[in-house]
Amino acid sequence: MSDSIVAQIAGRLSAVTFLDLSYCSKIGAPALEAIGKHCKLLVVLCRNMHPLDTADKLSQDDEANAIASTMPKLKRLEMAYHVISTEIVLKILSSCALLEFLDLRGCWDVKLDDKFMKGNFPNLKVLGPFVMDYYEMNDWDDCSDYSDGSEYLAWEFLAGEMGDYDDDDEIYEGMWDAEGRLEELELRFYDGIEEDAGIYGWPPSP
Repeated sequence: MSDSIVAQIAGRLSAVTFLDLSYCSKIGAPALEAIGKHCKLLVVLCRNMHPLDTADKLSQDDEANAIASTMPKLKRLEMAYHVISTEIVLKILSSCALLEFLDLRGCWDVKLDDKFMKGNFPNLKVLGPFVMDYYEMNDWDDCSDYSDGSEYLAWEFLAGEMGDYDDDDEIYEGMWDAEGRLEELELRFYDGIEEDAGIYGWPPSP
């Protein structure tokens, strides 16, 4: 999947409310901008990356800017292991006023002041940047920096968070119109992680 392909199909995805584009390394800001312009109902965007896929990138602020500029209704945004700056994250926060959860695991250049965040975004939960997760546990040699008792496992946090979505029956109300057609749609795209998909319990990408 490429930016040009996303640009071609984005117009057909106007009913999408949940979109997972994690690990799709061949798309970038143009694809996200096209999605934002056409998917006006989007409330959840998962755009997590593998740390090895972003290790050679100087900046991905253009992707974050596309999100901030075109997706104001987001309530949940996951951008783990992106090379982004504090300034662009603050732009996302100011543009996406409904945001309830932000995943910044591995976004090492982002520095958010706790006092500032609590004072200005009291209802927002931020995961990361410094959180021990699967990659730190298994793919990196030195995990000693994450042994402090204040750190926690990312998947334990996410399990609790996602439980709020799974148990809320209201999410499914109004999903079908009077003629039995699906009004809301969730799409997940994975690229090049077939051998790892089972680790996370994800279904295989079509």
